[in-house]
Amino acid sequence: MNLLFIGDIFASAGRGVLAERFRRIVDEEHIDLAIANVENAAGGFGVTPQIADDILALGVDVLTSGNHIWDKREIYDYLDRQPLLLRPANYPGGSPGRGVQVVTARNGVRCAVINLQGRTYMPVSDCPFREADTILAALDPAVKVRFVDFHAEVTSEKIAMGWYLDGRVSAVVGTHTHVPTADTRILAHGTAYQTDVGMTGPYDSVIGVEKAPIIRKFMTSMPVKMEAARGRVELHSVIVDVDESSGRARSIRRYTTGHQAG
Repeated sequence: MNLLFIGDIFASAGRGVLAERFRRIVDEEHIDLAIANVENAAGGFGVTPQIADDILALGVDVLTSGNHIWDKREIYDYLDRQPLLLRPANYPGGSPGRGVQVVTARNGVRCAVINLQGRTYMPVSDCPFREADTILAALDPAVKVRFVDFHAEVTSEKIAMGWYLDGRVSAVVGTHTHVPTADTRILAHGTAYQTDVGMTGPYDSVIGVEKAPIIRKFMTSMPVKMEAARGRVELHSVIVDVDESSGRARSIRRYTTGHQAG
């Protein structure tokens, strides 16, 4: 079966290219389950209930997120109402929402989607490695297909998580840095891995934001107003082929498409 994971959707530009290309990708690549990270979908900072509903209406099956999930206060109640929008599972108990969801793919296979967040240079959270152990121990053993979005800053923490979960999940892919990495591979025990999928949004930018203010900030150390960039837009994703009987990945490949936006 084929799983599609779409990297961090950034602002209206990212939502636009997703709306334009998503159905074609699903049809041409025979996608059974589609997952997308949406933590930057609202202007580059957070996500609103309406935007989450719109992306789900396109046919995306599960939405993941990260530290920016808390940027829009109206999402707090929505997280408890909508089980298909995940926040990182290793936030302390009592946080709104959930970090894992089991869904049925288009081919009838039950799949677990898990959202975790790193701790290095990130907001305070519980240990993602121990939280992963807790989640996997609680899962129905019959659910063999298990996909992990690890939202983290540093490559070493992401790579460590990949090796830690190798053979226990179908895929570990990284989000957060918005820069796609070239280490797409199958690990030794059958887990598909990529350190960062990259973002779905404007690439003539500084990780999605207009270039000039960010350059000025680096040069002057003064605060600036950050706005989503315009121009060339790319959708970055990975497609993972999983043996549903074992949960092991057979292949993983990067899938990129885009358009010129105004």
